[in-house]
Amino acid sequence: MKIFILASFIFVLQACAQEQDSVSGENKTENNTSAEHNRPIIDTAGMLLQTRFNPPKGYEREKVDSKSFAHYLRNLPLKKAGDLVKYFDGGTKSDFAYEAVVDLEIGNRNLHQCADAVMRLKAEYLWDTEQYSKIHFNFTNGFRVDYSEWMKGKRMVINGNKTYWVNGSARSNNYQDFWEYMELIFNYAGTLSLDREMKSKSVDQMKIGDVFIVGGSPGHAIIVADMVVNPTTGKKKFMLAQSYMPAQETQILSNTFDENSPWYSLDFGDVLNTPEWTFYANQLKGWE
Repeated sequence: MKIFILASFIFVLQACAQEQDSVSGENKTENNTSAEHNRPIIDTAGMLLQTRFNPPKGYEREKVDSKSFAHYLRNLPLKKAGDLVKYFDGGTKSDFAYEAVVDLEIGNRNLHQCADAVMRLKAEYLWDTEQYSKIHFNFTNGFRVDYSEWMKGKRMVINGNKTYWVNGSARSNNYQDFWEYMELIFNYAGTLSLDREMKSKSVDQMKIGDVFIVGGSPGHAIIVADMVVNPTTGKKKFMLAQSYMPAQETQILSNTFDENSPWYSLDFGDVLNTPEWTFYANQLKGWE
């Protein structure tokens, strides 16, 4: 009888322990879910775009190919939280317009402005992934400048409206060569030429890497740096990056109407208000 009672007591204890473990597991899951939903939009410890900025509650990042331009943008390196945007001459820009600063050098010339930053990001991705033949941009006069020709040692001669290649140096392809090519592009291309190069698309077809652009003098261009989706409703939000005038570091824009957040709703209607420029829905373009 004592053996039976002892066995029964042990069984009850085990059963209680299992039930307690089950409850604890449920609570742990609920707590994790709660923590995920309550995590702040901005994680100051994150040093990449996707680790600095969390999706809003109910949203998750869209899946992208690990070799894609979207993945490259999502993993842009950022300066530490609180750092200010620097101008080409070393001055700083107040933080009214942005939530973070992209940690990429811009040189010391007044060249890296709005369209330049957009072209630079696209070209950096292609250079990093050794897709050299896809690096090409048009000057404002329409002349196409291929990096593959630059790699051969050819250089540009620009004489008034005449533009042509000449043999300039030995074949080479290091980062300094690439940066010299990009500064040439910054000098002779801009929103007017980039606007002509890109293809119009509807906002509901937006993808990471697309560009809102107004060709002009001045014009402006900003790039879609990331996107998230609500899997239940299908609604989407997006993040924007820009440079500006004078030449300055690329920055992740604040949402003018949502304090301390970089996320914009895809349902913005016909007018997209950003801190330093107003765009319209029909000004979204994608790369050819």
